[in-house]
Amino acid sequence: MSTAEHAETNRRDFLYIATGAVGAVGVALTAWPFINQMNPDASVLALASVEVDLAPIAEGQEITIKWRGNPVFIRHRLAAEIEAANKVAVTDLKDPLARNANLPDSDPATDANRVVGGKEQFLVMMGVCTHLGCVPIGNEGEYAVVEGNTKHGGWFCPCHGSQYDTAGRIRKGPAPENLAVPQYAYLSDTKIRIG
Repeated sequence: MSTAEHAETNRRDFLYIATGAVGAVGVALTAWPFINQMNPDASVLALASVEVDLAPIAEGQEITIKWRGNPVFIRHRLAAEIEAANKVAVTDLKDPLARNANLPDSDPATDANRVVGGKEQFLVMMGVCTHLGCVPIGNEGEYAVVEGNTKHGGWFCPCHGSQYDTAGRIRKGPAPENLAVPQYAYLSDTKIRIG
């Protein structure tokens, strides 16, 4: 191969590599807006965590807040609700796992593992039925505690009949899992941060 032919080969190789590099950069620049639009917008990022003051929630009362577009139930449970939840053996549960984002995945669904920080009076969990994503109704179902004519705790999903006990554990119906407990932590005795 002569020097002229060798120079021509090197020039051709350089042109192929340069053209490929410019093409790759062009594809990346063209694709970036489509990839970037899949990122969450500012309103979702602002809700990445939310603080909730528990002090105004009276014993036996439940509030629902929105977090990341989903309902979160926060219930100040009565002693009778906690006692009813503690009486249930994990082996009697349809889903034996705690489903608590604050604990290891394999932890059992005891009442103590469904709350955080040893504050069993406050139950915080996602208000989304694990069957088809409906929102269960509070203070309903066979597993609510009845005092007089009033039901306390327990959740019933009217769409397909799933029933959850006073710790948010699935007891009856088609739902396969307990209501999920989100990541949360106590900032003080009466304030939590979810997320």
